[in-house]
Amino acid sequence: MSRLFFTLGVVILTCYSCIVEVQCTPIANEEEMRAAYEEVRNDDSAITWAVFIYDGKNIILGGTGIEYDEMLSHFTDDARVYAYVRLETGDVMSRRAKFAFITWIGPSVSPLKKAKVSTDKAFVKQVMSQFGKEILADDKSEVAKDVVLALLENASGAAYGTGMKRINLLYKILHALRDLE
Repeated sequence: MSRLFFTLGVVILTCYSCIVEVQCTPIANEEEMRAAYEEVRNDDSAITWAVFIYDGKNIILGGTGIEYDEMLSHFTDDARVYAYVRLETGDVMSRRAKFAFITWIGPSVSPLKKAKVSTDKAFVKQVMSQFGKEILADDKSEVAKDVVLALLENASGAAYGTGMKRINLLYKILHALRDLE
């Protein structure tokens, strides 16, 4: 006699003498995803972003690159994209890399595919686990470089002082949104 259990993308088949576990992941090539993630994290690499897109029901590497605007070209109205990006934050005395995990769901994506993103994201985040800010977006103004940079700076917890840094941060976000219109 055997039993079949299904929990969070894992199928477990039990019988009298063994337990067999089969991972039901939507990631087509986890090693390729991990390599792209590590390349973005590597300070010696010029690569600053990696995007992962859907090919049918599978999530595949959609590309890597240097220019932020090139990454944004993957964020189309009918696309579902997971992006990992490295941006430099800090002041003249202290520059450091900060990372954002962006989930893009285009405004034309069907409700069923939108729902699938929420479950698939758990698998993607098992690979891309270290980031300063997670962003869910369906409008390009939410992922403009200045906006993401300001969110990373705010999330870093380094906004000490008289409050002027926080006011400047809000000004940067509003200014970036206004420039996009």
